[in-house]
Amino acid sequence: MNLRISSLAMAAVLVFASLSSCSNMEGNQVKTPFSGKKYLSDARHFRAVGMGQSANLSIAKSKADLESKKALAQQVQTNLKVVSDNYAQELVGNQASEAIERFETLAREVTNTTIGDIRTLGEDIRQLDDNTYRVHVAIEVKKKAMLRFLKDKARNDAKISELVRSQMVMLLDKEIERLDSEEK
Repeated sequence: MNLRISSLAMAAVLVFASLSSCSNMEGNQVKTPFSGKKYLSDARHFRAVGMGQSANLSIAKSKADLESKKALAQQVQTNLKVVSDNYAQELVGNQASEAIERFETLAREVTNTTIGDIRTLGEDIRQLDDNTYRVHVAIEVKKKAMLRFLKDKARNDAKISELVRSQMVMLLDKEIERLDSEEK
């Protein structure tokens, strides 16, 4: 009986030791600037962080800025894809496929356009031991401002029919209203 208790106690110690060693994973955890919850997208904002590194400070800044805007544009594009998919469920026929095509084009145009309401949340500049610069940039844009921007682009798009234009504007208005109701 004592042997059985000793064996159980030894097994428990081994299990505990192996579990505690799992928490000591190999490698060091790296804390990067702007990695907290404050810098993640939420119901009201699209947020993104970019990093650039170069021997030239202005190039490092440009790389970080470009990377953060690219990440922001990808979020907007994903959001528009969800909106356009929901929209496609409401429509049928040629107008639906044309509208979805236009939404995808708008999303690509956002990537290539200067978005006026982008706000810089922070910039972290480090000079490393090898005399290169590492720059982190955090940016955000209000979702409603982005949707209004897209609505203006849709209104002024000469490549789409009046029916599709009005449907896109209506859909973007619905999305803006949804955001308004979530804020209350």
